Amino acid sequence: MEKNIKQQHRSSLKIVVFGPESTGKTTLAKQLAAHYNAAFVPEYARIYAEAKQQKGEKLTSEDVVPIAKGQLRLECKASENRLLICDTDILSTITYARLYYPEFKSETLKKYAEKNTAAFYFLTYIDTPWEADGIRDLPHKREEAFLEFQQTLKTYNQPHILLKGSIEARFQKAIAELDKRLKAY
Repeated sequence: MEKNIKQQHRSSLKIVVFGPESTGKTTLAKQLAAHYNAAFVPEYARIYAEAKQQKGEKLTSEDVVPIAKGQLRLECKASENRLLICDTDILSTITYARLYYPEFKSETLKKYAEKNTAAFYFLTYIDTPWEADGIRDLPHKREEAFLEFQQTLKTYNQPHILLKGSIEARFQKAIAELDKRLKAY
């Protein structure tokens, strides 16, 4: 199953909003996509989890690879656009796999992630209120989750900035950073 994941080549600039649950990622990613008239790539893990939940099923470690594949499909579909704003990516899938299934290991996903990271990451901090939505379930592990996400970016040596504060403050800081990057692109 894992061997079906392939590197996708694209000429678009991929930016990822990255961080633990309930930190404003989706809101920020949609704001940025609208501001730049860019392609918005949703979080496939949420789509997948909601579909399983509707069937009365729970996520297991067997779902990690299908989630990674689904995220890839969404990114590839949008990659014809010059700018992609992604609400998470494969590094998020790997990070959540470590949080939920510490025994889960996948060299294929690791190798794929090394080749398919973004041009830049916005790491969202946990200073926003946690909101239950039927999918989120780690309110007691927000600090641990944030540290895992931060460590993932360090492990994969990914360029990023930390976004803290209100949704508006995060949006303005992200725009300032992205404007600089777009000029250089």
